[in-house]
Amino acid sequence: MTYATLPLVSIYDTTLRDGAQREGLALSIDDKIRIAHRLDRLGIPFIEGGWPGANPKDVQFFWQMQETPLSQAELVAFCSTRRPNVSAAEDSLLQPLLAAGTRWITIFGKSWDLHVTEGLKTTLDENLAMIHDTIAYLRANGRRVIYDAEHWFDGYKCDPTYALETLKAAIAAGAEWLTLCDTNGGTMPHEISQIVSDVKCFLQAQSVLPQIGIHTHNDGEMAVANAIAAVLAGAQMVQGTINGYGERCGNANLCSIIPNLQLKLGYPCLPGDRLTSLTETSRLVSEIVNLAPDDHAPFVGASAFAHKGGIHVSAVERNPLTYEHISPEHVGNRRRIVISDQSGLSNILAKARSFGIQLDKQDPQCRLMLQRLKDLEHQGYQFEAAEASFELLMREVLGQRSHPFVIKGFQVHYDAQAGSDALQTTSLATVKISVNGQDILEAAEGNGPVSALDAALRKALVNFYPEIEGFYLTDYKVRILDGAAGTSAKTRVLVESSNGHQRWTTVGVSSNILEASYHAVVEGLEYGLLLQAERQSLRQTLVEGTR
Repeated sequence: MTYATLPLVSIYDTTLRDGAQREGLALSIDDKIRIAHRLDRLGIPFIEGGWPGANPKDVQFFWQMQETPLSQAELVAFCSTRRPNVSAAEDSLLQPLLAAGTRWITIFGKSWDLHVTEGLKTTLDENLAMIHDTIAYLRANGRRVIYDAEHWFDGYKCDPTYALETLKAAIAAGAEWLTLCDTNGGTMPHEISQIVSDVKCFLQAQSVLPQIGIHTHNDGEMAVANAIAAVLAGAQMVQGTINGYGERCGNANLCSIIPNLQLKLGYPCLPGDRLTSLTETSRLVSEIVNLAPDDHAPFVGASAFAHKGGIHVSAVERNPLTYEHISPEHVGNRRRIVISDQSGLSNILAKARSFGIQLDKQDPQCRLMLQRLKDLEHQGYQFEAAEASFELLMREVLGQRSHPFVIKGFQVHYDAQAGSDALQTTSLATVKISVNGQDILEAAEGNGPVSALDAALRKALVNFYPEIEGFYLTDYKVRILDGAAGTSAKTRVLVESSNGHQRWTTVGVSSNILEASYHAVVEGLEYGLLLQAERQSLRQTLVEGTR
C-alpha cells in the first residue's frame, strides 16, 4: 500500500475525560475549555469533553462550549448505556447527554460476560438490550454514535461469540464506529492484531458499515504499540490522550502515536503542517494541568533530541541522521546539545552556536570554557539541566556578561512559634544590591526562606527592571549530593523560571542550601533580563527594517 492510498486515521482525544482520571490531575472548566480549543487548532477531529450529568462541572463545560464552539473538531459527549430494566427514554442518565447539544455521542457498554453478571448484576440478554436501546434512542434524537466496547479484548478472549453479539446489537441500533477497548491494558500487540483482524472479517461477512476504532491503556507499557498494531490490522480511529495522561498507568499517548503513524507509516492523521505544533501542544497541556513535562518523552520531550556524548555531538553536527530518527522540526521540537563533564569541544562549539555565539575551535577560550565546565561539574554543578547558567558562564569567560545588578549581601531570618495546631512560621529576607552604581536595601517576607529572598530581590530590582514582574518560578528542585555527610551535605538546587513565553533553568551548589538557592534564583533573574534584552533588540531590528 502506498502513502497516497493509505486511509485517514481519525484521532479521538479523551484527555478531558479519561486523561483527567489520572491520580493528582484536576481540571477546572476554564482549563478544559483552553485545552479543547488548543486540540482544535492542532487538527484533532474528535474531542471528548466529558460525561454530562456525572458532575456539575461537565454539564457547565458543555453549556459554555456552545458559546465558544470549536472551529473544525467535533465535541463529543460520553455516557454509559442505560441502566438494567429501565427504558432509555426514562433513564435520567441520558437526558443531560442530549442537553449537552453535541452532534456526536460516545456510549460505552459491556463486552465481557464477567462484567455483565458480576458488575451490572443482570443477564446477558438484558445487556444486549441495553446497548441496542440506548443507541437507538440517541439515533432517534438525531445524534451520531460511537460505541466503545469496554473490556473488549478480555471479553473476546473469554467468550468471542457473546462479545460479537454485543457488536451486533450496536450495529443494529445504528452505531457508526465500533471502538475496541483494552480497558485493563494487559493485551499484547500480537493479540490486538489478531482480534482486530477477526472483527474486521466479521464485519465484512455481515456486510455492515461501521468502522473500527481502538482504545488502549498502558498498564503493560503497550498502549502505543497496541494502538499502532490495531491500525495496521484495519482500525481507522485511535483514541488516546495528550502526554498519555489517564487512570492507573495512563492511556495511549497521542504525542507518540500521531508522529509514528504519520511520519513512519504514512497514515495521514493531522491536516497540513499541524504536526509541527505537537510539541507546543504537549507542553501547553502539561502547563494547564500543572504537571511537569516529561523531558524524556519521545518526540516532544526536551531531551528527545538532546545529545550529550562528544562523539555523538560531532557526528550530529556533520549529519543529524547519525543519531536522530526524524528531524525534530517535524514535530515542533528542537535539537539540544547537552553540556556536562562528558562534553568535548564539539559540545562547547555547538552549544555556543545555539546561543548565537560563534567560536573558533582554536580559540584558547574554548579550552578554558571546557575546563571551567568540568571543574564546576566536579563540584556538583549540573549544566545539562541548567542551560541558562551555562550560557551565563560562557558569556563570563568571553567577557560578554552584562551583570545588570550586583548582590552586595543578604540576610534571611526564619522564625517558628508553636501555634494551636502546628508551628507558625515566618521568613524575612533583607538584600543589598547595586544597580548602575546605586545601592538599594530592601526587605520582604515569604512563606519560606527562599520565597522571602526571591521576593526581596524582585522588590529591589523591579523599579529598574519592570519586566521582572512578569517572571515567575515554575519549579524548584533540591538534590543532596553526598548524603553520607548528613546535614553538612553539599546541595544542588535547580530553579526553573518562566516569562510566559520561555522557560529557563539555573543551578546553584553549596553545603548551605540557602546559598545554593540564592545563586540559582539570582542567575534566574539575570538570565530572564538577558532574554528580555534580546527580545527588545530583535523587535527594534524588525522595526528599523520596515522603515
